[in-house]
Parts: sequence; C-alpha cells; structure tokens
Amino acid sequence: MGTNGSTMLEPLRQGLPPLDPAAVSNAASCALPPRFEAVREARGFTRRTLDGWGMGDRFDDVCLVVSELVTNALRHALPADTPRGSEHNGPVRLHLMRWPERLVCAVRDPSHDSPVARETDDFSAESGRGLFLVDSFSDSWGWHPLAGTLDGKVVWALFRLGRPGGGTGPAYE
Repeated sequence: MGTNGSTMLEPLRQGLPPLDPAAVSNAASCALPPRFEAVREARGFTRRTLDGWGMGDRFDDVCLVVSELVTNALRHALPADTPRGSEHNGPVRLHLMRWPERLVCAVRDPSHDSPVARETDDFSAESGRGLFLVDSFSDSWGWHPLAGTLDGKVVWALFRLGRPGGGTGPAYE
C-alpha cells in the first residue's frame, strides 16, 4: 500500500502498530474515577505495575506520558456534567501492555472527539502541550475509535524496549 500526502495530515488516527495480542507478556488495567486526583492514582498504578514487571527504569518516561493521557481524558473527554467527586468506577480506563520489545500504555475515554495537539509558543502555558510531551517521550502514539459495545476512543503511546538481556554484549548487524 503506497502513501500519499493526505496521510501526513492525519497522523493521529491510526490503530496500534502490528502487535500480536497472543504474544503479550503482561497486561494490567485500572478504572479511574472522574476527578483530577485520578492522575495521581494512575501514576501509582503505573509505578506498581512497572516495578512488578521489572521495568522500574522506564518509569519516568512512561509515567509522564500516562499522566498526560489521563489528564487529557479527564479535561477534554468527559461531559461537563460528569460528577467530579464520584467514587464509582470511572469512565476513563488505563491499560498497560508489555510485549518482549514493546510497552503500550492506552487510555480509554467516552469521547468521540479526536485528540488535538494545540499550537503554542508559550512554554509556560499550563495546558496545550500534553500531546507534544507524549510525542517527545514515546516512540509513537495515536488513537482509534472504539467499536462494538464500547463507546468512545482509545489514545495510546508505544515505547520500544531493549532486547531481553539488555544492551550489553556485541552489537549485531
């Protein structure tokens, strides 16, 4: 399949890169309540999960991306009348999935609106830079609408991992 100029205009709406669901090494997810404290809860969940997978060394980058994706979901993807103090299982869900050489974090939310990276030259601005940070700290990212009984979309970010055993030893061509 060839590429054309129009694909450059919509780099965000794409499914995950080919990853065999049967080959996933580990997967974990948690529901997040519709309040901004959920970002802290998502960071704690990410820390515990990565530590359990022996991947604590990747925590800083992954946690920054998780924080931005969850913040965006809470800020932009929930209806304005969503009760923010609610303790019920939230409409936002964080998924962490690990393959031998890939880690994916994905945030599901109920909105059909595409994520938009807003242009801003004001680097002290409080918002508008989240997707630029996601793009900078992950190897790739995108989003896709949900199908079937689930409503909304998933925004995901992919991190490449070193080969099992680390980067020590001779380099192979």
